[in-house]
Amino acid sequence: MSEVFSGIDVSSVRKITCIGAGPIGAGWAAFFLSRGYAVTSYVHAMSEEASLRALIDDAWISLEQLGLADGASIDQLSCTDDLALATADAQFIQESAPENLELKRTLYQKLSELVPANVVISSSTSGLKMTDIQSTCSTPARTVVGHPFNPPYLLPLVEVVGGEKSSPVAVEWVAAFYKHVGKAPLVLKREIPGFVATRLQEAVWREALHMIANEEATVADIDTAIVNGPGPRWAMMGPCLAYHIGGGEGGMEYCLEQFGPALKLPWSRMEAPELTPELARKLIDGSLEVAGDRDYGTLNRQRDEGLVAIRKALDGVFDVPD
Repeated sequence: MSEVFSGIDVSSVRKITCIGAGPIGAGWAAFFLSRGYAVTSYVHAMSEEASLRALIDDAWISLEQLGLADGASIDQLSCTDDLALATADAQFIQESAPENLELKRTLYQKLSELVPANVVISSSTSGLKMTDIQSTCSTPARTVVGHPFNPPYLLPLVEVVGGEKSSPVAVEWVAAFYKHVGKAPLVLKREIPGFVATRLQEAVWREALHMIANEEATVADIDTAIVNGPGPRWAMMGPCLAYHIGGGEGGMEYCLEQFGPALKLPWSRMEAPELTPELARKLIDGSLEVAGDRDYGTLNRQRDEGLVAIRKALDGVFDVPD
């Protein structure tokens, strides 16, 4: 493992480069702008700029409701399809390029030649390992995964983990930086596929697919169950603390005594079901039925309004882990 890394003070960062014009790249750009940073967004082609700015404009509505940092302005955004120009003055880089390993390897190889070695490059990848991404990078010590949850401008979680050649100092630096800007970094003990939160989410998703495939529940049933059941509890305390409280005065110990034996019951099927055309059709049709006449933009805004309301409601009421 490489130990060669020395970053600048996290509080001195003022210029950030965001790579990618999709919902994640645009979401990160919007978030950093809301915290008062100057942001340069790198796009593959300038034809992507209009959609990038539209996504940021939508995000800005929610960010204003949560409160902007002093000096924050959407006017501090610049956009370019020139990678060298985009990274020229960068003090931190958030990479959100498409989930293609070869594409990312090529990108990191270029970045290693363009960006000073004391500037951290953090990847938003949701499934690729940094060990694989950094394999052709000549300065791998400063490369780290910083996986957000969508939308990154509203959800605080960022899962942080280095690759085999990442410096532990770089991992510590990026975790400190995310915390400095108001995120809730979760530093993983080691590289694992899917990180922590996505694996938990995937477990629920697999069980949902089984129930839909077996006609035990519909798409609407699944969403209704989560929204009106565990969802609100998880927004405050997560599944472990929810079980602890579920044990009453006896806490988790009592809960395990009572419900531990149920772990042997066939309540869940952890292996993913075959995604047959029939199952895919059920998911697609069911989702369209639940969405009704709401298009993507409407659903996106409603989701954001709900997340803003939840964050405001929890502020000062419950100590949400960060």
